[in-house]
Amino acid sequence: MSEMQNAVTEAPLSASDEAAKTSALIGYGLMILGLFTGLFWIVGAIWAMVKKADAAGTLFEDHYSNIIKTFWWGFGLSIIGFVLAFVIIGYFVLLGVWIWSIYRIIKGLAKITSNKSYY
Repeated sequence: MSEMQNAVTEAPLSASDEAAKTSALIGYGLMILGLFTGLFWIVGAIWAMVKKADAAGTLFEDHYSNIIKTFWWGFGLSIIGFVLAFVIIGYFVLLGVWIWSIYRIIKGLAKITSNKSYY
């Protein structure tokens, strides 16, 4: 009986929350592919930018901001890394950006699959 009392009951997600979650998962998936191809990194960011307005007011709205911020910071720091690659330190910057991006994406996936907001 105590097991039943300890069981966590979650409220079902609304249709708009489900749609926002699905679109954010697609964005995260594209970003994961983009870690290896580059092109899908851009596609994932564009997907999040386009779908962000549809997710306004949902539980998962901030996941779109996470995807977009990860893209822009990663893009900017990658440019700096490419420029500094001539001085060897750029390779370390690029490696750091890649690891940081993986962290942000995995953290977002962990939160969204638990039906939690990113922040």
